[in-house]
Amino acid sequence: MAKIVIAEDEPDIRDLITFTLQFAGHEVIPTANGAEAVEAVRREMPDIVLMDVRMPRLTGYEACRQIKADEATKNIPVVFLSAKGQETEVKEGLEAGAIDYILKPFAPDQLTARVAEILAQTRR
Repeated sequence: MAKIVIAEDEPDIRDLITFTLQFAGHEVIPTANGAEAVEAVRREMPDIVLMDVRMPRLTGYEACRQIKADEATKNIPVVFLSAKGQETEVKEGLEAGAIDYILKPFAPDQLTARVAEILAQTRR
């Protein structure tokens, strides 16, 4: 299926997302903060990146901007997973270069379905 980098600082949530996506057949590279995510994206060249907004070292927005500023990684789709659903938060995420913004909490089947949709759209 797809190679997915996940950036989530909460271990329980990171484990749940990792398990959910691995169960759906994806290869998952979990990271614990924005800086680790940027490094993993450059190293792994994933098909998609899912990241939290509020994380240590680099926020999701900062990490997304770095990914989008790099010629080698700029076309990799980034999706934010966040409990912060205010319009200003969503707008900032999309302006940082994200392709989508998924609000927490979400059901595992909703996540796998949305990831499949985004992959289908971006692989054309």
